[in-house]
Order: sequence, then C-alpha cells, then structure tokens
Amino acid sequence: MATQINLGNLTVDVTFKDIKNIHLSVYPPDGKVRISAPARMNLDTVRVFAISKLGWIKQQQEKLLRQDRETPREYLDRESHYVWGKRYLLQIVEGNAPPGIELKHNTLVLRVRPGTEEQKKQAIVEVWYREQLKVAAADIITRWEPRIGVKVGTFFVQRMKTKWGNCNPIHRSLRFNTELAKKPPECLEYIVVHEMVHLLEPTHNARFVALMERFMPNWRMFREQLNQLPVRHEAWDY
Repeated sequence: MATQINLGNLTVDVTFKDIKNIHLSVYPPDGKVRISAPARMNLDTVRVFAISKLGWIKQQQEKLLRQDRETPREYLDRESHYVWGKRYLLQIVEGNAPPGIELKHNTLVLRVRPGTEEQKKQAIVEVWYREQLKVAAADIITRWEPRIGVKVGTFFVQRMKTKWGNCNPIHRSLRFNTELAKKPPECLEYIVVHEMVHLLEPTHNARFVALMERFMPNWRMFREQLNQLPVRHEAWDY
C-alpha cells in the first residue's frame, strides 16, 4: 500500500511492505524522499520516524542539488567521454566495417557505418560500457569472494537511475549501474564489496558498517569520492 505524508513543505512517499525494518531513502536528482515501512506499522509511527530524520534528509537533499550533472552527449567529434575516471575525446570514424570502439591514447574511437544516427551511436557506446563493466566486476567478485567468505550466484549490469548497485540476498544476485564504467576503478570496487557484504547482512545496520570497516577500512572515502563525481544527465522517472 502506498500513501504520502506532508511535513511542512516536504512530501514523503510511504510504501508499506512485508519487511521487518523501516527504510528511508533520498533519491536524485532533486532529493525525492521515500520510506518503506513494515506492513504492521501505522502511519503516525512513520511520521514520527520521518520527523526524527528531517536534519539528515535536508543534508542529503542539499548534497544532491550541489552535485554536478554531465552535459547531454551528442556523439560528435572531440566530445568528452569518461572511461574509468579518465577523460577521452570522442573520434567518429565512418566506414563499412562493423561498429566498434577502441581506446587510443586520450581518444575514444567510435567506428560506425556512414550516416549512423545519434541514437544508434549512443546504443553502441552504452553496450561497450556495459561489457567493460561486466569484465571488471567479474574480476573484483572473484578476488573478494574468499576475503568476505561469500559466493555470488550471478550478477547483472544495467542502467539504474537511483542506485549504483543492488543486492538480492535470497537469490545471491547483484546488480551494478552501467555508469560505474565511467568512474574511477576504486569506486566500482567499493560498490561491488558493498553489495557483496549485503550477502552477509542485508540491511545498513551496525553489523553491516562493522563488516565494511573490517573488509574495506577506507570505504567511506570511496563513497564520498563517488558521490562527488558528476552524474548522468537525463530525465529521472519515479
């Protein structure tokens, strides 16, 4: 069941689910607030919880509004594109060979057939990013499984509008945002480890934090680095 509560000029979307604990999230780009609450919890209790978190909510909203946005990409020569945190200038090469991408020094070479439209160029680039991320994530998972003491069932790479990653502990599956292929490698490693730790502890409670401290003592620094980087320019749907 979904409803809303109003706290002054703040509207909070509330969804009641078959869960044990209440969860609060602030979503980009403009700080929309959502609460997932146990089905047995009454709305007044949710309201009190939201009021107790108003300071934190405001901090998160201000942080999101300050975060830089990428300019829209048009897939033209000398346009900036990022791969693993490094800036490359796009070079369009038209020919009759199959489409493909190659990194040469500081250039991202996009080979396409003559007359290829922008939408198709974008699709080629996004598939390439997805493949880069799949390879990198698989390597990180393999390295970290024995350290954390878990076994990942499967993982997926896809465009995700509100999260960098996601874990389903029941199916032991992980999902990663394709945009991570644009960020520094240590940011991807942090997200992969974060989601793998959720196989031991599904929530962000004190045990989860303690586990992150044990496995990756600098995780907060990586999180802050990731949150300060520009995010994709697009229309966000809720």
